[in-house]
Amino acid sequence: MESLTTRLLLTLWTIGVLAFLFAPILLVLVYAFNASNIQTWPISGLSLRWFASAFGNEEIRDALFLSVKAGLLATLIAVLLGSAAAFGVHRHSFFGREAVSFVLVLPIALPGIITGMALNSFAVFWGLGLGFWTIVVGHATFCIVIVYNNVLARLRRVPRSLEEASMDLGADGFRTFRRVTLPMISTALGAGALLAFALSFDEVIVTTFTAGARNTLPLWIFGAIRLGQKLPEVNVVVMFVMTLTFVPVLIAYRLMDRSGAMLK
Repeated sequence: MESLTTRLLLTLWTIGVLAFLFAPILLVLVYAFNASNIQTWPISGLSLRWFASAFGNEEIRDALFLSVKAGLLATLIAVLLGSAAAFGVHRHSFFGREAVSFVLVLPIALPGIITGMALNSFAVFWGLGLGFWTIVVGHATFCIVIVYNNVLARLRRVPRSLEEASMDLGADGFRTFRRVTLPMISTALGAGALLAFALSFDEVIVTTFTAGARNTLPLWIFGAIRLGQKLPEVNVVVMFVMTLTFVPVLIAYRLMDRSGAMLK
């Protein structure tokens, strides 16, 4: 049984880790409301002036639209290919199945800079040209992993007897999938899609190597910080990016938590 001193030390350690992780984020959120354009502490006052300035910037709006569009398309590709791969690996036994599964999850294990440079070299070698679609393909490579893992984990928990019972009652394969299998994996599919979009939306490393002249929101933030200009607007945009990333992750967590309770 843990002593009082051990519990106290673990509590303090946990608080310290959380403070280390989230204190800089909270500081950025505070600076987004700073009345001054100079980032000093304590802040001189509170103001919403930088929100109007940021969202009145056409460059920021274009970058936001491009990031959302690329994220949605990458998520769509990931859902289609990732779920199909999960069904193929789970339902069929074939030579090299484990190798296929390893290759599918490999992009998420590789550093983003490696994936980005590899995709950049591939596009340049074949003369494809860098632009919007290379961003989509680049993001889809690691988004597929998220959907694949979620759907595969759910398929392993869904009893095949339900599908067999449906077919015994006269339903064909498509009807069984639509009425039995899809409802059982829908929360995992939705959670995977939300996580894939969140991961795609704030990915900057792969975008850097696959964007060409395209300026997505993470690239705009990176450029503005590097040049040291418009830092107050950067704080506002970072706050928006964190919110748009946090919400899908929270919803995905709730979906997985609810679906896990349903399958117990």
